[in-house]
Amino acid sequence: MPSALEGLIVLDFTHALAGPYCTMLLAQYGARVFKIESSTGDTGRTWGPPFTGTQASYFIGVNAGKKGVLIDLKRPEGLDLALRLIEKADVLIENMRPGTLDRIGLSYRKAQARNPRLIYCSISGYGQNGPRRDEPAMDLILQASCGLISVTGAPGGEPARCGHSVADVTAGMFAMIGILMALNARHTTGQGQLVDISMFDSMISAMASNFAYYCGSGIVAEPMGTAFATIVPYRTFPTADRHIAIAVGSEKLWPPFCQAVGRPDLASIPEYATNALRVKHRDVLEPLLFEIFARHTAAELSARLTAQGVPNSPVRTIDEVVADPQSAVRRMFEPVVDSAGAKFDVTGPPIKLANTPGAVCGSAPYLGEHTNETLSELLHLDASELHRLTAAGVIIHSGNTVGPHPKTN
Repeated sequence: MPSALEGLIVLDFTHALAGPYCTMLLAQYGARVFKIESSTGDTGRTWGPPFTGTQASYFIGVNAGKKGVLIDLKRPEGLDLALRLIEKADVLIENMRPGTLDRIGLSYRKAQARNPRLIYCSISGYGQNGPRRDEPAMDLILQASCGLISVTGAPGGEPARCGHSVADVTAGMFAMIGILMALNARHTTGQGQLVDISMFDSMISAMASNFAYYCGSGIVAEPMGTAFATIVPYRTFPTADRHIAIAVGSEKLWPPFCQAVGRPDLASIPEYATNALRVKHRDVLEPLLFEIFARHTAAELSARLTAQGVPNSPVRTIDEVVADPQSAVRRMFEPVVDSAGAKFDVTGPPIKLANTPGAVCGSAPYLGEHTNETLSELLHLDASELHRLTAAGVIIHSGNTVGPHPKTN
């Protein structure tokens, strides 16, 4: 079957997570992604252990399905090669500090002049304008800056970072959405455009409900553990053996919930008759539920709640999710083997398209693994020219057995 993004050529100047996550998704849906790196490579190549073969497992996990191209952009010939590649591309994406590619000679204006149809996507911490434009940023910093950490963790406890790099990943998802919108606009106008993605903007948008709570009440939210300010009961509870999450997210679920936990009488108590009243009386109701949950195992409660149609789940560990038959049916962990024979499971395409499905198409590239192949195909450079550029240090073709950061003890 054809892929949704078949024929799309993407030049990937990204590193770390936000950009590489976006381009991994593009690759899964059929785009041809060429990862352009310098001699030091993507910083994500250093983020180990663990390593798989000679590559950091982290790097493999967000760079599967891409072609690795190593060009020294500080050399005039290297910059010229990049500009010639831009002429062939549909999308360029980068997530360096604002102005970095401008200084190299690959600004949006210069790229647009070479290819007016180019979609040029820039991901940064705070965007391409504003007083915070030039501030350095990584996921932890943006989780703090956007207010997420202020509402994450246990009441009265130490501030807690979200357990995954939510600011990076959210920006990566918005970058993909922005690129697709710009491509759709190009069908009408024939012109490319700049897509400006800010991690700060992305997190404010993703936290719309949190900000709606403040804008509607004037109350500055504080950490509530796993509880939720506007729904009760909606949190995790410790059971006799492990924690379980439950969500009584509508009025019709309250009586079935009471039945499932063996307290049907709670449904007839006036103080708990509506969600607004349960929120008001949270300090009385939740301790009562803690006592009930502590007398049963998570599996027992889960079976009862599920039978009554109440959303619930044990708080599972990462290995349990990987082993879940649902993950297998949905093909969310797909095996890949790199060109040196190292094996790894990468996360699969999250969007299921009936007619143009996504797929994991290969492992992550070694540094410069596909330089010669890419320049030969896209720019029609012959063997003698590739040899000359290699000898001059403008490009590097590393083959498939050399990683920049070998596994260490």
